[in-house]
Amino acid sequence: MSDDLQPIPDAEPIRDPGLPEHLYRPQDVDEAEATRTARQISAMFIVAGLLFLGFCVAYFAIDIDATFLGWSAQNFAFGVTLGGGMLLIGVGIIQWAKKLMGDHEMIEMRHPAASSEEDRVAVMKELNAGIEESGFGRRPMIRNSLLGAMGLLGLPAIVLLRDLGPLPHGQSHTVWKKGMRLVNDVTGTPLKPADIQVGQLINGEPAVVYETNADGDPVLHGSELLAVKAKAAIIVVRMRPEDVTPDKGKENWGVDGILCYSKICTHVGCPISLWEQQTHHLLCPCHQSTYDLGDNGKVIFGPAHRPLPQLPLGLDDEGYLIAMSDFPEIVGPSYPELARDQKKLDDKA
Repeated sequence: MSDDLQPIPDAEPIRDPGLPEHLYRPQDVDEAEATRTARQISAMFIVAGLLFLGFCVAYFAIDIDATFLGWSAQNFAFGVTLGGGMLLIGVGIIQWAKKLMGDHEMIEMRHPAASSEEDRVAVMKELNAGIEESGFGRRPMIRNSLLGAMGLLGLPAIVLLRDLGPLPHGQSHTVWKKGMRLVNDVTGTPLKPADIQVGQLINGEPAVVYETNADGDPVLHGSELLAVKAKAAIIVVRMRPEDVTPDKGKENWGVDGILCYSKICTHVGCPISLWEQQTHHLLCPCHQSTYDLGDNGKVIFGPAHRPLPQLPLGLDDEGYLIAMSDFPEIVGPSYPELARDQKKLDDKA
């Protein structure tokens, strides 16, 4: 074998540099410095808690239309208080870890994925040692201020639940009233009986959605308009009069086989308009609640428990379809609060 083909002895390609000399932190050698740092960290947590309280105060105290430096004053306050509080908690935890918790270099060797029982016991010992070194038990000021700040962090989340929508209780009425015309929900065109064929379904809204003031501006706009359109949305169907079996007191709620129902499913409030002409069934595509519109909107299948609210109809002097009142039943999903409101309405009736 030639010299050029001689094997190369095993050797480390790069020499292990080892660990640098350990440098102690000021907090490791000076208890006064450690105490001062602990107070600074606790102050961060306390201020964070106060900022979370400030978030709740801003939610109720600042008008939603108020501005600050060209921005929404409420959103600005939300950002400063919630963001500032979370930032202080994060900075405080980092400072706690860097300056007060254990400062030891560690090397972890590779090992099989499944740990042995001995390793598990050792891990728990190290975990407990880490907790002891962190001073979580020995530094009650840091511990209590952190727990207080984290507890107050839940308050903004609870307050923001209020923005999910109006509470169900007291939401018994819509904008429908006697004399208000039914209009097509796309064009805003008022509806006449001659415009609707047997078997047809039309999605509609109250005429107020498209009304304008003297200056030509919409009467309803923004979130108010969206809320009205969502709650007062209707479907108008026409069937042969002999196919309609109205309940007692509802004999005159239709016009020549034309009936009007809420578009809002009574299960969880989904908008529905899947119409089966031959069976007169209306199907909610979300959870398959099925209503028989020829039989007072009664539920014949699915998770809904209340019939679809029906709007009594009539004709005005020009022959357009109008509402004769608001929905006698509550529009919307069947929350317990709505059932309570419905009972109040029934008692008044």
